[in-house]
Amino acid sequence: MKKNPWFYIPTLYLAEGFPYIVINTVSTVLYADLGFSNEKIAFWTGWLYLPWILKMFWSPLVDARSTKRRWLLGAQTVLAGIFLLLAGLTAWEAFRFAGNTGSLTFFSLSLFGFLAGAFASATLDIATDGYYLLALTPVEQSKFVGIRTIFYRLAMILGSGILVAATGALASSDPSMSGTLVKWPYNWALMFAALAVFFGLCVLWHRFSLPCPQEDRPVQTGNKNAWGESFRTYFSQKNILYILAFILLYRLGDAFLEKIVPLFLLKPQAEGALGLSVQTYGLIKGTLGLGAVIVGNLAGGWLLSKYGFKKCIWPFAVILILPNFFYAYMSWVHPSTAVAAVLITLEHLGNGLALMAFTVFIMYISQGAYKTSHYAISTGIMALGMMVPSMASGWLQAKLGYTAFFVVASIISLITVAVVPLSFKIKSIEETEASFRAHKHSLEDAQ
Repeated sequence: MKKNPWFYIPTLYLAEGFPYIVINTVSTVLYADLGFSNEKIAFWTGWLYLPWILKMFWSPLVDARSTKRRWLLGAQTVLAGIFLLLAGLTAWEAFRFAGNTGSLTFFSLSLFGFLAGAFASATLDIATDGYYLLALTPVEQSKFVGIRTIFYRLAMILGSGILVAATGALASSDPSMSGTLVKWPYNWALMFAALAVFFGLCVLWHRFSLPCPQEDRPVQTGNKNAWGESFRTYFSQKNILYILAFILLYRLGDAFLEKIVPLFLLKPQAEGALGLSVQTYGLIKGTLGLGAVIVGNLAGGWLLSKYGFKKCIWPFAVILILPNFFYAYMSWVHPSTAVAAVLITLEHLGNGLALMAFTVFIMYISQGAYKTSHYAISTGIMALGMMVPSMASGWLQAKLGYTAFFVVASIISLITVAVVPLSFKIKSIEETEASFRAHKHSLEDAQ
């Protein structure tokens, strides 16, 4: 009996989104709270993108060995164990080194833990996205692309918002704050323990709820090499250079912001930042930001389904680069918390819209027998486009200061608009979209 995708798609994409945001963004908040420098944080946490780049090299293994269902359950189990180990590490006496930026003990060990989690998370991405393409019909894929994106983004906002706010409410690094429930920084250990419990529950739920579709089986390659075939079929696509350029550059401005924005919001005003508390930062992200990203995803999905990719991509690209200008403004005038909250909310609303188009783009070019590997290769290339700018962002901000950095990032972000015309030359986008629409209409006629 076929199970309703509502039964498992939301929880699958919640589980996929949480480790990505914790490893790549919450780690930045943690290290900022512990007093490490911006340059050190941005450079070393930038390396955490590496597994998402390299995942294209083991995605054929996921295609050719076992089922996507088993792979994603295994990855969720590993993540539960890694977060439990990180909880133990943060509770260990290495934490006494955390406030001393000259000591690498806690920083090195925790970074290694995040890196291990990144490899597990990247594998979870491969298996979950592959399972989605195999377990759902083309009509269901079109229907749930917005839903899966909403819950993935929901996990990211909850992870960087509510989770961080709750961690900040438990304890503060500011000695003037009173009434904390636990001793700082053991509140971070409790956060990792909560994540371990969450993934343990996800494993139990998905063992029960996930169907076992007939299509979810190892790819039959015959005498062909699965790894070689997946790369050959991907890079022999028509207009591959346009595809690569779009994937690498569409989120360039976003990449420069990812590591620096949390630092700008959290670091002291004496350093030119806004000086928000961890709790305030988390509440803005997890309340106003949460609502905005859900509205943005719903609106983006509706607009894409109604008007198509080509008509939506221009306005979506413009919306995507606006936050760079928001932060240039905030670094210049240092607005009130209320004004900052409004601009951060608009940022999430715009991202909810604009990144829907990127998700659809990758889904449309990931078709055929190796669709799981193709999706992984595309997201791996995207991670490369995020990793290099994010690693350089800390050094650039340290040299220029916040205001000049955000101005430069705003100018660089205009490249996003420049690559939009390339997407119009990619025939597979138009062909796949037409196929999805025709399939949908034929079913509606039959009904």
